[in-house]
Amino acid sequence: MMKMYTKMIRTSAAVIAMLFASLVFAASGAEIDTEANKALTVFREDVNGADVFLNQAAGYLIFPKVYKVGIGLGAETGEGALRVGGQTVAYYRTTAGSVGLQLGAQAKSIVIAFMTKESLQKFRDSSGWKIGVDGSVALIDLGAGKTIDSGNIKDPVVGFIFGSKGLMYNLTLEGSKISKLDKS
Repeated sequence: MMKMYTKMIRTSAAVIAMLFASLVFAASGAEIDTEANKALTVFREDVNGADVFLNQAAGYLIFPKVYKVGIGLGAETGEGALRVGGQTVAYYRTTAGSVGLQLGAQAKSIVIAFMTKESLQKFRDSSGWKIGVDGSVALIDLGAGKTIDSGNIKDPVVGFIFGSKGLMYNLTLEGSKISKLDKS
């Protein structure tokens, strides 16, 4: 039984690695910015008050496409841009892994807003930021056509997952690691 389980894990890992190699590539800064702009357009169209909310944030990360695949073992990754004052100041990659009953693939977009200068600075000063360890992100679940009530949001870091497409649905950022990329 253990040999069969070990073989299944190895096969799953190989399939995940092949899928990720075909899905994810290192984009240029310009490509990330273009995709981030598209994701922000969708976010603003789907969520009333998104512009006001983003303007109140000290800065925000946009991951236009985060891909997740899983066959027993799961992995997800995506590249994004950190914007301060509406301008890109750095590029980042998010990665996460999981183990459990899972089968499928998914693409989603993520916006993580730093509502205070302190939370933004703590993030920027880190060499690798792990959600749930180095910082907590309050996940806001908003469907299309909903409104952000920024007066009720008191958390220093707030995350939004939107545009989920695929067979796997997972509304969590817990355990995701965010690392700075060198796109100069």
